[in-house]
Amino acid sequence: MERAVKVAVTVARISKKVSVHTLRHSYATHLLEAGVDLRTIQIWLGHSSLHTTSGHLHVCDSAGMNRVTPLDEMPTQA
Repeated sequence: MERAVKVAVTVARISKKVSVHTLRHSYATHLLEAGVDLRTIQIWLGHSSLHTTSGHLHVCDSAGMNRVTPLDEMPTQA
């Protein structure tokens, strides 16, 4: 798996250091951004601690930009 990632990084001309573990971090982040709760992500990653799971998350600033909140659904007065 590591060799395949290394080849893919080379072919894609990615200069940043990338490893199989990088994919794990990305997976966790994408799950969170898709609305999966932290506890579920913890279970899927096999972590015994939420602290460990939260260390895998790299959330972009726009993570919640497309989410609807109860306040968004309240009627507005004209």
